[in-house]
Amino acid sequence: MTNITLTIDNGETTVMPKGTTVGEALSELLSNKQRKRTVAISIDGKIVDLGFPLTCDSSLSLIQIGSEESLEILRHSTAHVMAHAVQELYGSDVKVAIGPSIDNGFYYDFDCGENFKPEDFEKIEAKMTEIIRKALPFIRTELSSAEAVSYFAKSDEKYKVELIEDLNTESVSLYQIGEFTDLCRGPHLPNTSWIKAFKLQRVAGAYWRGNEKNEMLQRIYGTAFFDNKALKKHLNALEEAKKRDHRKLGKELQLFTMQDEIGPGLVLWQPKGALLRKLIEDYWKDAHYRNDYELLYTPHIARQDLWKTSGHLDFYAENMYSGMDIDGVQYQLKPMNCPFHIGVYNSNKRSYREFPIRWCELGTVYRYERAGALHGLLRVRGFTQDDAHIFCMPEQLEDEIFNILDLNLEILKTFGFDQYDIYLSTRPEKSVGTDDNWEQATEALKLALEKKGLSYEIDPGEGVFYGPKIDIKIKDQLARSWQCSTIQVDFNLPERFKMTYTGNDNQEHQPIMIHRALMGSLERFIGVLIEHYAGVFPLWFAPIQARILNITDAQAEYCEDVYSKMRKAGIRIEKDLRNEKLNYKIREAQMEKVPYMLIIGDKEKENSTVTVRLRNGKNIADMTIDDFITKVTDECLDGRGI
Repeated sequence: MTNITLTIDNGETTVMPKGTTVGEALSELLSNKQRKRTVAISIDGKIVDLGFPLTCDSSLSLIQIGSEESLEILRHSTAHVMAHAVQELYGSDVKVAIGPSIDNGFYYDFDCGENFKPEDFEKIEAKMTEIIRKALPFIRTELSSAEAVSYFAKSDEKYKVELIEDLNTESVSLYQIGEFTDLCRGPHLPNTSWIKAFKLQRVAGAYWRGNEKNEMLQRIYGTAFFDNKALKKHLNALEEAKKRDHRKLGKELQLFTMQDEIGPGLVLWQPKGALLRKLIEDYWKDAHYRNDYELLYTPHIARQDLWKTSGHLDFYAENMYSGMDIDGVQYQLKPMNCPFHIGVYNSNKRSYREFPIRWCELGTVYRYERAGALHGLLRVRGFTQDDAHIFCMPEQLEDEIFNILDLNLEILKTFGFDQYDIYLSTRPEKSVGTDDNWEQATEALKLALEKKGLSYEIDPGEGVFYGPKIDIKIKDQLARSWQCSTIQVDFNLPERFKMTYTGNDNQEHQPIMIHRALMGSLERFIGVLIEHYAGVFPLWFAPIQARILNITDAQAEYCEDVYSKMRKAGIRIEKDLRNEKLNYKIREAQMEKVPYMLIIGDKEKENSTVTVRLRNGKNIADMTIDDFITKVTDECLDGRGI
């Protein structure tokens, strides 16, 4: 029998017969303690489970409990156990579709005659626990596609049949636990007893393969961890996330509303939300002015021909709204601001002496999102991008990227985000532009990141078709990642729109165009801010900074004077002069997360002062109106880092 040489990460080597399984090899190479933590292995980047037969000399990288890969395998395996439990409980009439692992959990789609309800979860979880305790092995088999189709057709598993036929491969792999067999690439856990902590969370509708023309299936979501402590921590974080849900807080704090009568995915900003947005916009404009940007305003619609020239009708049509006829000419709502900025550029002849040109706009765009994808402020159909475009010469590219990063991180830090992950996305398979252009642009992005001392990951092939990009994913108070900032180099649009400038050699050259959005969209960014701060905004961008509360009607006139002076001084202030008990008014103000409550009774009226109470319930020393104005002004300047 032929022997093969197997080596693991730490250099340990063993020689074993060809066909030895991974599990058998690890018995020779690892201690018992290590084996109990090893879920699977990676061979040349391919992750396989412990039952995989080894047929040649191999280097084995261990996938151990604690890694992201191990969690993915655990959750995928738990999805199979859930599907097994559902079919045992509800019978073979339940058809299974797909059940992958996802971020923070897993799901499985079912075609079932009766509707699942959260009350059913306890019963399903009990059956899952029963299956887990049996320590059933995940058994992998390989069949020809024809055999697999025949196998699943006998049990009327039409979704599996469709998947196999669409794969168009000679063979497929199946995994079996107990009486349940599923079409699956794997890998999976050695057996069900490795599943230690899981929880079913919710049920939702889902169209088969995401197509609304197909059957509506029932999707059960769950999560799983290797120990109960991790599960409990995750569930507590989910509870905290519920409390911070921007949709809930947006309603409670009267920031925004969305109504079906107006249209799904369209935001109505209420006065306090509009003020919050204004404060963010004003800061954004001031920061850009300090960094040598100029402001543009552009229309909401344009002739359809513009979108043909830009390529959006070729690459982006499914995200654009249908055209409208104006004077016999087709127009469309804009999904992007870029062609308009190019229009401004092309309105004059340009010289290298003008470069770099930095133009910014808070431009509202409209993109079609499926109804099921809409989610509060985080996914809408009309939103305002904090857009900017920089036009520069090739030798200026690196410095411009560096400057964008400086401004980007300054803005994020000012809003309280100093934790983030950075990704450098490289050339995809389908792209435009020369190899030299791509190499130069990618190197400029890379060097700018390195000069800033920023760690980053390469995201191979995930650049946009017109150039490489940097993406920054910020982390909030719950360590959740949010995609906001992007910096993209573009060779495509300058060529499509025949953009030129006169160089110092008196020849015409094509400029480099940089697209960048630092907050992404105001709607999404404000949604993230609400959840990050749980609605308890820093004073400098709190829509209401203080509220005046009188004790009796006898102080009403003095309260009006205080209100007028503070309003004129620029303090964002409200007054609550209702004939209600003071404690009731204080509790309301705290629920609405008002930073300062200014309590006024006879003593304050006589002394021309206010008693200041913080939203956390703490009282601070009485102060004059002027002193309070100074305190708020200084605190806002400190908050903005000025």
